[in-house]
Amino acid sequence: MNKIYKKNEVNFAIICIVIYVVGTSIAESIAQTIGIVKLPSMIFHICFTGVLLAWLKKNDLFEKYGLVKPEYKLSKAWFFIPLMLVGLSSIFFGVKLNYSIPETVFYILSMLCVGFLEEIIFRGFLFVGMAKKNVKSAIIVSSITFGIGHIVNLLNGQDLLETLLQIVFAIVVGFTLVTLLYKGKSLIPCIIFHGINNACSAISNDEASLKVFGSVERELYISVSIAVVLLVIYCIAMWKTFRTSAIDDVK
Repeated sequence: MNKIYKKNEVNFAIICIVIYVVGTSIAESIAQTIGIVKLPSMIFHICFTGVLLAWLKKNDLFEKYGLVKPEYKLSKAWFFIPLMLVGLSSIFFGVKLNYSIPETVFYILSMLCVGFLEEIIFRGFLFVGMAKKNVKSAIIVSSITFGIGHIVNLLNGQDLLETLLQIVFAIVVGFTLVTLLYKGKSLIPCIIFHGINNACSAISNDEASLKVFGSVERELYISVSIAVVLLVIYCIAMWKTFRTSAIDDVK
């Protein structure tokens, strides 16, 4: 790992992306075969998370990639409210167990690890590696790559419309989170948001939300549109509020 990383950080990020995408796809296929939701994915995600954390700690890279507590003042805590509203939006209409209790645990643990993995790979390795040369390009590429990476859900049997809207949502989320890292010097809030947003889908009450919106398509269009508008406003507020740069410290 060290040889590849030292030679080219961006190539290292790409290799991690391939491992993550291929590993997740294989794990989901195995889950369908054995009939146990998220168990193989949880095992893979926990193992990959453990490997990367151990490697980051061994090479003293926590600070470089924002795995440190935020430097925000307590008075800035309100600033995360819009982000958490988006993260918790899937349970606004109530909570319901969509799987068995063991499968729900597998699902939540898997998604919490996914929050870490996708953030450290896309916002950490890829963005920080590219930002040394061009911050604007790094923001754009890491955001778009993160969004397009969700096409793997289509390969795993997800509906086309849902996948396309998820890609749009993921690109906007990617831009928001990379801005949060760039302006705020910490990846921790990004990981927390990402993990919670993913995990909530295991306990969302889809039947209740369907009654409100009338159809799955309408629900997807409206929810994604509201989230995109809210996150765009949030990004604008971040650029005006935070004046520091995480990348300046690692060049």
